[in-house]
Amino acid sequence: MKIVAVIDVGSNSGRVAIFERDTPDHLRALAGSRASLRLVADVDRRGELSESTMGRVMEALRDFKALAKGAGATRIVAVATAAMRDASNGSLFAERLRRELGITIEIISGAEEARYGFAGAVRGLDVSSGLLFDVGGGSMQVTRFDRRRRGRAASLPLGALRLSEQFLESDPPTRSQLRRLREHVRQQLASADVRRFTRGNCLVGTGGTLRNLAKIDHAAQQYPIGTLHGYDLPLDRLRNTVDLLASLKEKRRDNLPGLSAERADSIVGGAVAIQTVAEVVGAASIVVSSQGVRDGLALQLLDIPAGSLETVRTASLSSLVARFTGWRHETARRREGVATALYGAIEPRGPSTVAAAVRRAAGVLDIGRALDVTNRYAHVADIVLTTELIGFTHVDLALLAAIVRRAGDRHADVESLAAIGGVGPDVVERAAIVLALSDEIEARCPPSRPITVRSRVVGRDLMLSIPVLPSWLEGDLEKRFARAFGRALIVRH
Repeated sequence: MKIVAVIDVGSNSGRVAIFERDTPDHLRALAGSRASLRLVADVDRRGELSESTMGRVMEALRDFKALAKGAGATRIVAVATAAMRDASNGSLFAERLRRELGITIEIISGAEEARYGFAGAVRGLDVSSGLLFDVGGGSMQVTRFDRRRRGRAASLPLGALRLSEQFLESDPPTRSQLRRLREHVRQQLASADVRRFTRGNCLVGTGGTLRNLAKIDHAAQQYPIGTLHGYDLPLDRLRNTVDLLASLKEKRRDNLPGLSAERADSIVGGAVAIQTVAEVVGAASIVVSSQGVRDGLALQLLDIPAGSLETVRTASLSSLVARFTGWRHETARRREGVATALYGAIEPRGPSTVAAAVRRAAGVLDIGRALDVTNRYAHVADIVLTTELIGFTHVDLALLAAIVRRAGDRHADVESLAAIGGVGPDVVERAAIVLALSDEIEARCPPSRPITVRSRVVGRDLMLSIPVLPSWLEGDLEKRFARAFGRALIVRH
């Protein structure tokens, strides 16, 4: 199994991420770390990196190398971005790192940074056309894309730390400082020909500044899905967050839930830049990607193709279930078949998103057995809500988790998840009954034999005929079914 480490020496911070290819098309993160470097502060003040800053970088990279080796990485690739590009002694420092640490670091261009960032950020999102921005400490990359294909890109000097130090002298900043910053961002975007969106485009963002803004909003909303990948950040709430951050002194910003301590002094500059991008293109919200340059590089190193969105989803689910000993491929496929047939028969006009969620839930249900057979439904729901499943929207994840949780507990509160999924609790309840019914039927049928489900309406009741089902004892499921659907369920074998 090939394991690679990617080190990213950014303008504000350095990061290492260790990855493996654990299914044919899935990139799995194994470990990672970060360190505050603040290179761009040196570069903007003196045009070069100081000895103390270079020492800080060397200390961080020495630790990153140890972490990579400890995780079993067979290859370490290191890149540096805006600050090292701009520093007059950037190339000399790169040679020093090679000589003293044995780490070859490539100072990549803005175009290369945009290319890797796009490959990493957009691959696992359900988006088609629009604009991707990646805000670092020293620069912002903007990349147009159409039908998931990368278009023109530009690298702009709009990094969070750089903007904060250049424009926001006061603590907190004044209105005039914020106004000058916004105008500067608009001018830079105009120079890159960033225009107002046409219909069907979306705004996607990545980078630490955006993730921190999303974390702040996430905490304020008490949002039930743990992962930020695919999180939708509305512009109106972003404006409120930016106004709040800009009104606070740095030491008070540090107390905001969701904000990383080391970003308290740079978050306002980056936040204003992000808000301005959204306003210039006329986006109502920003789709957050938790992936970027490091992931794009790792995809290339491990020779993982971009693939279709469905390929990405399938690989992500395959990677998840492979980590649990209780999951069996044949059992999952049989349950999926039963669930699909039942949902089509019982809810022929049900939403396609719910039908897909029922099928996926049936496929992953057994991962809960590795933790606790009795409470496996609750465990599966928790895993779905906290695991980064690539390629799925938060609508997908919310529906899947809500259906599984309700299938295992008819009293489970799934109202907030149902709302994210865009359906009512009654729709979730009916889907959950289908899932629970599929699980009970599959569990009683002889293994390795196909299960055929035939349905017909008898009066007002629904009769299911399952020839390979040796026994069926009526219980609570029939009562739940009658309450939810207004008719009786009859199971024949």
